[in-house]
Amino acid sequence: MVPSGCSTMSSAAPTARFAALLDRAEQLGVHALRFDDLSELGRLYRTHVADLARLRQDDDDPAAIRHLNALCVRAYTILYVPPPGSRSLGRLAGRALPDALGRTWRAQAVAWTLLAVGTTIGFVLAWRDPSALHALVPRALGYTPDALDRLVASAEARAAFLAHAPNPHTLNVVFGSSLFVHNTRVGLLAFATGMLGGIPTVLLHLYSGIIVGAFGSIFFHDPWPLDFLAWLLPHGIPELTAVTLCAAAGLQLGAAVAAPGRQGRRHALRTATGPALLLFTASLPLFGVAAFAESFVRESALGRTTRLAIAATFAAAIVAMLIVVRRLARRVPVDADWLAEISGPVHDEAPDSGSGPRP
Repeated sequence: MVPSGCSTMSSAAPTARFAALLDRAEQLGVHALRFDDLSELGRLYRTHVADLARLRQDDDDPAAIRHLNALCVRAYTILYVPPPGSRSLGRLAGRALPDALGRTWRAQAVAWTLLAVGTTIGFVLAWRDPSALHALVPRALGYTPDALDRLVASAEARAAFLAHAPNPHTLNVVFGSSLFVHNTRVGLLAFATGMLGGIPTVLLHLYSGIIVGAFGSIFFHDPWPLDFLAWLLPHGIPELTAVTLCAAAGLQLGAAVAAPGRQGRRHALRTATGPALLLFTASLPLFGVAAFAESFVRESALGRTTRLAIAATFAAAIVAMLIVVRRLARRVPVDADWLAEISGPVHDEAPDSGSGPRP
């Protein structure tokens, strides 16, 4: 029953209807209400928030204020607070991430194109002039100019380089950890520098492709470089995929900065940041898989066939993931996000604001 202090409202009937709708929404869930009921709930919420503000201004009926405040808090929670399931890891993997991958396919296509162009440039330059390897392959990778010259000149040196010699597991763990940190740092750099209009991201990703192409050209002096492919692909497939996702995230931010559109740069960045962060997050497991493969597959005594089978498994897994993501992205989830439009601008007002409901 509504307290007598609510007589400042035009009638007690709207409050009773408001309370009845809240009871139904809490018992059955928002999705069980009809569209007309949801629209009415949003309208009654705005009306009662205004009534609550007037009652607080008069401050002559504490019981009515407490009752109306409780109703408005319940309505605010139903209309604007997302349920716990919507913030769960399952929702992230089942809806948010597929949606981000689907919405950013253009940036991903550009990133893969940049990697392919860089690989082609590096391969052609090093193939035509092997001395260009000294400039294209950084010493930070552990290859001195003399070592590169020996690999180019000698098939025996290339065979020795690709020899399957296992390492102790403790050394592999340390090596894999350092690789994960290094690769993640490279991906983070490609992602974060997208804020500078995307230009550093483009240059970094092109250079990554140039390094891969230039170093790979060394082993294509052999008639059948299957051993090199078996050495490269098990860790290269997840690693290059992860780096490309980071580059695509950086390109998303760069596009928002360089071409924000009519709504302004702030709005464009706000829109692009969520998908970009999800792309970077999706790259982290791939960096972990790449570090594991580089430590325990590349640095192992596994034969060529086994290594190529592992690489094919990784490639098939990534393709299957993309197919699943595409199907999930096409699904149209039914939710109540559009209630924000029905309920009006009051959703920017927190429950503990001066004129709004207080929990």
